[in-house]
Amino acid sequence: MSIDVGEFSIPDLPLFFTMFTIIYLIAYFIVFRNWKPQIRPEASSCMISIFHGTPAVFLASRAVFSSPSSSFSSANTAAQNTVLDFSVAYFLTDLFHYIVFYPKDVLFIGHHLATLFVFLTCRFLVFHGACAILGLLILAEVTSACQNAWTLAGARKNDPEARLALKVYDLLSPPFYSFYSIVRGVLGPLFFGKMVAFYARGGAQGVIPNWLWISWAIVVGTAISVSILWIWNLWIELFRERKIKLREGKKVS
Repeated sequence: MSIDVGEFSIPDLPLFFTMFTIIYLIAYFIVFRNWKPQIRPEASSCMISIFHGTPAVFLASRAVFSSPSSSFSSANTAAQNTVLDFSVAYFLTDLFHYIVFYPKDVLFIGHHLATLFVFLTCRFLVFHGACAILGLLILAEVTSACQNAWTLAGARKNDPEARLALKVYDLLSPPFYSFYSIVRGVLGPLFFGKMVAFYARGGAQGVIPNWLWISWAIVVGTAISVSILWIWNLWIELFRERKIKLREGKKVS
C-alpha cells in the first residue's frame, strides 16, 4: 500500500522508516538531551518502541480480525501488509541504532535480522501467512508499553538525581514480570505450537514452501526460548534482591 500526498504516492515502508527515524532523533537530541550519554541511546530506542509496540497490537488485531480468512496460509490483505511494513520500518530503525551504538551486541542484532527475515519474506516473497506472523507480533508487543516504562525507569534507577525512577522500577517489576511470563511463557508457546502443527500438516502446501515455514519456526522458537530464559533470570534476580533486603531489615530491627 501507499499513502497519497498531493499528486505523489509514497510507499508505506519508506514513510514509516522516516517516521521512526525522526522520532528517534527527536528523542535523542531533544527529549532525553539532559540524560547521561550512556543511557540516551537506550532511552531513544525505547521511545520508538513505544510508538511501535502498542499501535502494532491494535493495528495487527484489526488487520487479522477484519480479514475474510484468518488461516495461517491465507493471502495477505492490504491492511496486513501495511502492518508488516510498519513493523519492518521499526526493526530497521532499531537495527541501525544497535549497529551505531552497540555493534558488539550480537544477540539483539541477530534478533532484529532474524525478525526482519520473517517479516520481509512474508510480505515480499510468499505474500501469505500474515495472520500467523501478526498473531505472533501481537503476543510479542502486547507487553511493550509496560516493558518500555520498566526499561526507562531501570536506566535511571541508580541516578541520584532521579530517585523516582528507582521507585517506579521496583513498583513495575513484579507486575511486568508476571505479565511477560504469562504472555511469553504460556500464550506464546501455545500459539507457536498451533502454528507449527498447522504448517507441519501441510496446511500451507503450495503457498509457503517448507524451507520457509521451518525457518520461521526456528526463528520464533529461538526467540521464545530466549525470552523465557531472560524473564527467568529476572525473577531469580528479583527474589535475590528481596531476600537481601529482608535480611538487612532484620539486622536493623
